[in-house]
Amino acid sequence: MKPVVWGVLSTARIGMQHVIPALLASPLVELRGIASRTLPAARQAAHKLGIAQAYGSYEELLADPAIEAIYNPLPNHLHVPLTLQAAAAGKHVLCEKPVALTAAEAQTLRAAAGQVHIEEAFMVRHHPQWHRARELVRSGRIGTLQAVQVFFSYFNDDPHNIRNQPGIGGGALYDIGCYAVLAGRYLFEAEPQRAVSLVDRDPALGTDRLTSALLDFGAGRQASFTVSTQSVRYQRVQVVGTRGRIEIFIPFNAVRGGEMRLALDEGGLLDGSSITTETLPACDQYQLQVEAFSRRVRDGAAPQAQGIDDAVAQAGVIDALWQSERTGRWEAVA
Repeated sequence: MKPVVWGVLSTARIGMQHVIPALLASPLVELRGIASRTLPAARQAAHKLGIAQAYGSYEELLADPAIEAIYNPLPNHLHVPLTLQAAAAGKHVLCEKPVALTAAEAQTLRAAAGQVHIEEAFMVRHHPQWHRARELVRSGRIGTLQAVQVFFSYFNDDPHNIRNQPGIGGGALYDIGCYAVLAGRYLFEAEPQRAVSLVDRDPALGTDRLTSALLDFGAGRQASFTVSTQSVRYQRVQVVGTRGRIEIFIPFNAVRGGEMRLALDEGGLLDGSSITTETLPACDQYQLQVEAFSRRVRDGAAPQAQGIDDAVAQAGVIDALWQSERTGRWEAVA
């Protein structure tokens, strides 16, 4: 297919380290340019990564008629405003997670999603290890799926880091708890009915630094997670059924170009002798993500609001968890 011409809004680290290299590596993509709030910053990033064009403002990039698709990795509070600006300029948008800070804010993207393709950038949905885990669940290899457990943490207490600024969507739940929420929704292939949370906030920063939650999917199905921005770096997903268990060792930050492993325990022997390990093909989940999006841009199908439907449902769970923090009770997921 003819490569899709992309532009990147901002020099955010996730773009510089992960998504831009994926864009540059893909034969389905022509990365035309990168924008920053100042031209020198954009030029520096463009020179470092070998990007052809630098723009001194986001508006200048959006005004370029050659650009078809935008990657938006701006701080969380700017995801919706700049996605709407890009859509108004006729650009398709792959927007970093969380696409919005509330379900109501995500809803404001619905009209635009009928005009251009808009997607929340959960790269894990494109990795073979997640496809394999869901395939094992669907096939009944672990019996009836009962529980999904997630732990995801890193340590960052820098007050200048955007992840530690509550006014713009910082904190553990928005940054990495969203992946835990997605894990439950992805593997159960359903939406939780209610949620409860326990939140510890940094007294100086104001962000949630340790958040745990329980999601009730009904019919005895539960997802639970703990996420932290001030704990040792660690991540793991356990998928537990009536007859077996799946363990995903590096579920979220899969090594680019590396082979990933997952464990399948069909016997439950405590000495580990009933565990078999599968190795998944080497890949770059970010490249798979941008290529899937590029194919949608090129396939000629009219844009649909399904991506926004999913983003609204995802944000609705997080809304309920914030409400539970305030009330100390179970809260219904709208």
